Amino acid sequence: MPLTDEVKLEYFAKITHGFVGADLESLCKEAAMRSLTRVIPEINLDQTKIPLEILNKIRIGNKEFEDALKDIHPSAMREVQIQKPNVKWEDVGGSANVKDELSEAIEWPLKHADLFDEADVKPPKGILLYGSPGTGKTLIAKAVATNSEANFISVKGPELISKWVGESEKGVREVFRKARQVAPSVIFFDEIDAIAPRRGGDFRDSNVTERVVSQLLTELDGLEDLRNVVTIGATNRLDILDTALLRPGRFDRIVEIPIPNRESRMEILRIHTKKKLLNTDVDLGKLVDLTEGWTGADIGNMVNTAALSAIRERIVADSKSGQDSQNKDLVGKSGNIKHTRDRLKVSMRHFQSAVEKVNRKSKALLLTYF
Repeated sequence: MPLTDEVKLEYFAKITHGFVGADLESLCKEAAMRSLTRVIPEINLDQTKIPLEILNKIRIGNKEFEDALKDIHPSAMREVQIQKPNVKWEDVGGSANVKDELSEAIEWPLKHADLFDEADVKPPKGILLYGSPGTGKTLIAKAVATNSEANFISVKGPELISKWVGESEKGVREVFRKARQVAPSVIFFDEIDAIAPRRGGDFRDSNVTERVVSQLLTELDGLEDLRNVVTIGATNRLDILDTALLRPGRFDRIVEIPIPNRESRMEILRIHTKKKLLNTDVDLGKLVDLTEGWTGADIGNMVNTAALSAIRERIVADSKSGQDSQNKDLVGKSGNIKHTRDRLKVSMRHFQSAVEKVNRKSKALLLTYF
C-alpha cells in the first residue's frame, strides 16, 4: 500500500523502541487497515469493482501510524505494559522545577544523545520524588508516561512483596530485565518505601524486605550496567527509605514536591475549573487565599465538591419545578416539562460551602490521627 509524501519513517523508527520485526509488521498492517477504514464509506458495496479514484485515496499517512502505535506495543512489554494515561504537562499545576528535572533525565538523552556523548555526560539513573500526600507525585509520573517517547513500566511497590521465598527478589529482577530489553525505558515505583525500607529494622517478615532492598541496589548500580533505563520513585516517607538508595549512581536526584504556593494554587485552580462554567461572582483570587496550605488533591476535591453542590441544587430545583408544572397541567403529551433550562453554573457560594466541608474533613482526620 503506498505512503503519502508526508510520512516520516525516520521519526517512527526512532520512537519504536523495543520493536522486533514482527511488531513492526503488525504496526504497518494496523496502519494500512486504518487507512482502508477511512475510505470504506465511499465504496459502493453493490459494485463488482472499486473505482480507481477511490483506490488512489488509500494511502498511509502519519496519522494512521500514530493511531496504530496506540494499539501496537513491543512484544516484550506485553506482560508489564500499562495503558498510558492521558495526562499532559499542562495538566500539572506548578512543579516547574520537577518538570525540568524529568525533561533533562528522560527526554534530553533521547533527543540530544549526540550532545551527551560529545560532553561525556551520563544521564541520571534515578529520580526520587518525595513530598506530602496529595502534592501530585503520581500525577507527574502519569505526565511522564504520556509525554515520554520511552517505554513506560509502572510498578506498585507492595505488589512485589510475596510470601514465597525468593519470589519478591525475582519480581524486581524481572522488572529490570524487561526494562533493559525494551530500552530506552522508564520504571516508575509508586510507594517505593513499601519495598525499600531501611535495613536492620524489626519488620518481622523473615527479612524479605532486606533481600528486596539488596536486589534493588544491585539492579540500580551493580556489575551489570543499566543503560538507557531511568528509574523514578515516589514516596511520602523519605525518612524510612534505605540510605544506600539515596547516593549518586542510584537515585541521583532527590526532588521535593512542595506544598503549592500562591502562584501554583492559582494554576491548579485554573486547571480544575477550565471545563466548568463559572458564574460571574466567582473570584479565583479569593479562593487562592482561602486554600492556604492546601495540596493539589485538596484543591481538586474542593472544586469537585463545589460542582456537586451546584448539581444537587439544580436537581432539587428541577424536581420542584416539575411538581409545580404537573399541578398547573403544563406537562405535554410526551411527558416532558415545558420550561427552559439554563446551563449549569458553579457560583461562589458553592465554592465557599466546599471550602468549609474540606476544612471540616481535614480537621476530623487530624483529630483521628493524633
